[in-house]
Amino acid sequence: MAKRVDFQKIIEWLAHILRCPICGHRYNLEQTKIIDSKENRPALGANLLVHTDCDRCKSSVVFSIAVDGPEVFSVGMVTDLTSSDTHRFKNSKSLSADDVLAIHQFLTASDGDFISALRT
Repeated sequence: MAKRVDFQKIIEWLAHILRCPICGHRYNLEQTKIIDSKENRPALGANLLVHTDCDRCKSSVVFSIAVDGPEVFSVGMVTDLTSSDTHRFKNSKSLSADDVLAIHQFLTASDGDFISALRT
C-alpha cells in the first residue's frame, strides 16, 4: 500500500524555509493555512495552495507548492486577500469568457464615473 502525502508536515517544513518576500521574516506556522490540496500520486506527488500572513510586515502571500517525489517547488504571490477571503473565493463560481466580455463592454461604454455606474 502506498504511503500518503502528509500535507501538514510539508507546511511545517516550508514554514522553516520560506521567508516573506517583502521583509524577509520567517513565516509563523499558525498563520499558514492550506487553501486547497490535491494528491497526484500517493507518496510521490501533490499540489498545495497555501495562504500565509507575515507577523512582521502584515503582508499576505499565496503559495502554489508542488511536491514531486523528493523535490518541492514553490511560487509565491503577494496578495491583498485574507485567509477567509481565499476560502470564500475558492468555492465561488469561476469567471466565464462572457463575464469578461461583459465587464469590457461596460468599461468601454463608461464615462469614467465608476462610483455612479456601480451604484446602479
